[in-house]
Amino acid sequence: MTKIKIIIASDSVGETAELVAKACISQFQSCEMTSDILRYPYIETKENIEEVIAVAKESDSMIIYTLVKPEIREYMKALVEMHNIQSVDIMGPIMTTMEQVYQQAPLNEPGVVHKLDADYFKKIEAMEFAVKYDDGKDPKGLPKADIVLIGVSRTSKTPISQYLAHKRYKVMNVPIVPEVAPPEMLFKIDPKKCVALKISPEKLNAIRKERLKQLGLSDSARYANDKRIQEELDYFNQVVHKIGCPVLDVSEKAIEETANNIIQIIEHKDSFFN
Repeated sequence: MTKIKIIIASDSVGETAELVAKACISQFQSCEMTSDILRYPYIETKENIEEVIAVAKESDSMIIYTLVKPEIREYMKALVEMHNIQSVDIMGPIMTTMEQVYQQAPLNEPGVVHKLDADYFKKIEAMEFAVKYDDGKDPKGLPKADIVLIGVSRTSKTPISQYLAHKRYKVMNVPIVPEVAPPEMLFKIDPKKCVALKISPEKLNAIRKERLKQLGLSDSARYANDKRIQEELDYFNQVVHKIGCPVLDVSEKAIEETANNIIQIIEHKDSFFN
């Protein structure tokens, strides 16, 4: 039985090279072959390269490497040729071609892809947060949130929260209803991370009537009654005054515009409070 011996050498964790190696090995399953894969991550110096070369010679292994720093990559290339070791440079040729095509120098910075992965997981975490703490479900989310949105029903709190989650903000939204006292924690958190969504009575009336029609209900229901709407907005103003947070009028704004305005408010919070 033939055994494939592979050393993975990388200036990051080495996942890319190992995945490629395993994908290639899988294409030889019809043969009598097994494999040993040894990973050498975080290669930063020429001494690290020399250690890999020594192990490869002793174990008669091939080397598959992903090294983005040119001087380290060139040193590896020189040594494998000197010692006649079978090797594959995965990233070097691709990066060279891209540099020529796009007329742009690469960063030559190890581990950037994992920074991107971390960014992706941060977005997923924010999206899960928005769902978990939607509509004021759990007051425990208030201290954990990056942004807290408050507003009466039908001010697009939920879709705005989801949009902001895609921008990696953890957002909790709290509905303001006269019959239900807001959670006490709402008045204890930093008002700089809270944004109140204001809407005109006329716009809210139109939105609510349309919503009732979609549900097959009469648009004369109390939910869309002018008096009821004014009661809710008056109570909303009382809550906003008590918190002392920024107010954003969303009457004529699209969700994307509102979300971007919220980001501007949050990122420049000091200017609002000074």
